[in-house]
Amino acid sequence: MRKSAWLLLVFMLVGGLLGGVMGEILRVIAPHGTIQSIFATSLTPGINPPLTLDLVLLKITFGLSVKMNLLSFLGIILGMYLYKQV
Repeated sequence: MRKSAWLLLVFMLVGGLLGGVMGEILRVIAPHGTIQSIFATSLTPGINPPLTLDLVLLKITFGLSVKMNLLSFLGIILGMYLYKQV
């Protein structure tokens, strides 16, 4: 069976989303301390403020922001591992 790059992308995306959700849940329920600082601290790269192109008739805004934490990275790695097992 031939594996596609799209399937790998889906596995990585789902793994990252689930890891991000787990990180947010952990941020809310974990007591302040080492566990929360390690797993719930996030990195948010992106375009801030968004780029706006005003053509008088049409106004287009481009923006992208990604919020990643340690559990998101672990979810992506788990998604890649599961892709190799399928």
